[in-house]
Amino acid sequence: MTFRATILTLYPEMFPGPLGTSLAGRALGERKWSLDAVNIRDFTTDRHRTVDDTPAGGGAGMVLRADILARAVDAHADGRPLIAMTPRGRPLTQSRVRELAAGPGAVILCGRFEGFDERLLEARGVEQISIGDYILSGGEMATLVLLDACVRLLPGVMGAASSGVEESFESGLLEYPHYTRPVEWEGRTIPEVLRSGDHAKIAAWRQRQAEIDTRLRRPDLWERHEGARVGSPSGARQRTED
Repeated sequence: MTFRATILTLYPEMFPGPLGTSLAGRALGERKWSLDAVNIRDFTTDRHRTVDDTPAGGGAGMVLRADILARAVDAHADGRPLIAMTPRGRPLTQSRVRELAAGPGAVILCGRFEGFDERLLEARGVEQISIGDYILSGGEMATLVLLDACVRLLPGVMGAASSGVEESFESGLLEYPHYTRPVEWEGRTIPEVLRSGDHAKIAAWRQRQAEIDTRLRRPDLWERHEGARVGSPSGARQRTED
């Protein structure tokens, strides 16, 4: 099964973009996944190829029309997940990325202007995904992020199967810090434990550093991690040491 990405966009020339280079680009060339960027304007019926209209109830900006989008979606609906990239969506998580990467791919809608007519999202059961609490000019950049996260997990894309395991978010924690040669640089040295050759001590140090960094930088992740780690089968929390 080849992972297939169909992107419905007003700017198909933005693809593959960075997905055509590095790991994703090599995998694309080796047909480990496929990408098809489709112009939403191809599904219009007027000579101006109009895809938007003013928002009902008034207000600034324009809204992508449900009827136009529905024609584009229906032409490519084949059972793959239908996703819209929008700041109104649920935050993208590594667990969702893994689920998508294990499937047949996705049909992805890229928003523009003020977004989509809500009726399209409801009528076609569209999954709405956000990549963060900020606003982009459109969904294309968010789509690149989503696909890059998925493609790197496809079989044979990364050099080693373990490359995607010990990374931020995979265990509910941020990844531990990394070091490489030279041993000393600008008066700073690689932590001694990493030069000890004691794999058990190294593993313990890395786990501890991951916990420290997560606690300091992402208290939201730390709280979820602690809840999952110390929760009893009944759901009660146990006391933990700081």
